[in-house]
Amino acid sequence: MAGVLAGKARNGGNAWTRLSFLLGLRRLGFDVLFAERLHSVSDEGRRFFESVCSQFGIDGVLFNGAVPAELDDRASDATILINISGHLGPNAFAGHRLVRVFLDDDPGYTQLWHSQGLLGNQLAGHDFYYTFGQNIGHAGCSLPTGDISWHPIAPPVVLEEWPVIEGEDREFTTVASWRGGYGRVEGSGHLYGQKAHEFRRYVDVPRRVAASFEIALDIEPADAADADLMRMHGWRLSDPCVSVSSPDTFREYVQRSKAEFSVAQGIYVETNSGWFSDRTTRYLASGKPALVQDTGFSKHLPSTEGLVAFSRIDQAVAGAEAILRDYQTHAETARAIAVEYFDSDKVLGHMLEEVGL
Repeated sequence: MAGVLAGKARNGGNAWTRLSFLLGLRRLGFDVLFAERLHSVSDEGRRFFESVCSQFGIDGVLFNGAVPAELDDRASDATILINISGHLGPNAFAGHRLVRVFLDDDPGYTQLWHSQGLLGNQLAGHDFYYTFGQNIGHAGCSLPTGDISWHPIAPPVVLEEWPVIEGEDREFTTVASWRGGYGRVEGSGHLYGQKAHEFRRYVDVPRRVAASFEIALDIEPADAADADLMRMHGWRLSDPCVSVSSPDTFREYVQRSKAEFSVAQGIYVETNSGWFSDRTTRYLASGKPALVQDTGFSKHLPSTEGLVAFSRIDQAVAGAEAILRDYQTHAETARAIAVEYFDSDKVLGHMLEEVGL
């Protein structure tokens, strides 16, 4: 499997995205290897990479430039390559007989950039294309697909790593990046929004619900006015480099919460992509109800109990009140949804069956 880990040091949530596939495939009997190619590797990034791989017993290879010969040799025995966002490049392990899967965990960006020719040949050379955008390629989703047939995949969660934990220090929480790393994207004359734009729409929620709301928020000093706006409306902001900087602290932050409240990237919402957050699957698995903005996922998932979808501020307020009013029912249903829809054994098992393994 290939993706970014060292390139996002001190990001426990990103680490879990990769770990869910690695540990999930290992549960299904695969010998797994994680490969990451970077143009340059910082000392901090290398330490983070080695620490995560060591903690979970992952065989990891970190390199820049061409694929090392020893890594290419090991590919001769491989059956599948899962290339997250194409970070390994299109020609890695050329000449080896293995199933090549491109995994799109940022639906919207990938499709628009590809349609505009901005990704070069990054998507080339794969046998299958999977995306967290459940609606891509179907009526109601405005994203272009071009010559690619996208297969939907739910974000997997390894249930044994995310047991139900009772008791909480915080009420509604989430982990978020105010603007993300990409900037705003334009397509067909429309400038798509970021998470910042959606949070502004729902900024008044804490003042309308008798509960605390906290975000482990990555926000730049240039957006200090927005941070002040959030605090003025009752949001508590914590530093993600402290509170969720490792897989362990991220898991503790989620599991010491009562429930999740989060909006989505504007691009996910505006395109009706059906994107669903892998972060939210971890709240659900931990028995924590999730109150999250609908991106079109409600077409595929139960979304009124345990997992509650909203599209307007009055729905968000009503959803929070409903969770607080009958918390135990929502908590039990949250875990049941994770077991039914996001269990890595089921999600990855289905993918492997589709690709012929």
